Amino acid sequence: MASNRHLGRIVALQTLYEQDFRSECQDHSLILDEVLERNIGRYSETIDDKAFIEKLVHGVSSRQSEIDDIIRPVAPEWPIEQIARVDRVILRMGVYELLFDNQVPPKVVINEAVELAKAFGGENSSKFINGVLGTVLRNQETSGEVKPKAKPKKAKS
Repeated sequence: MASNRHLGRIVALQTLYEQDFRSECQDHSLILDEVLERNIGRYSETIDDKAFIEKLVHGVSSRQSEIDDIIRPVAPEWPIEQIARVDRVILRMGVYELLFDNQVPPKVVINEAVELAKAFGGENSSKFINGVLGTVLRNQETSGEVKPKAKPKKAKS
């Protein structure tokens, strides 16, 4: 399942990248579900968890402004519009999974984002992604808005 989720994140990245590109180019003809189905179709033989991909893509897309507002103060020297498109999409996916989807442990989310950055980003993308997502997680944990999702609570005796 883990490698399948990794492939799922690649498909989500491709879909969200295309959405980001088209919106910037004023091509508003993008229908997210059509692009998502096309991209999932390319890997139909190997994708088992289509719902994971759909949830990730729609979650990031529907919360994009909120996610961007979380990223901005963490990377003030990099206005969101100036972050490389692939890095921006990976960051959005990582923030969504860290803060809005409690299904995956934070270390796994950050590791997956770093792996995507190594595979698809530039030379320094993985360090940038790791730093930003690590800071987002720490900020949310210290503000009490998010609880660390590591160990299950022990029952009181």
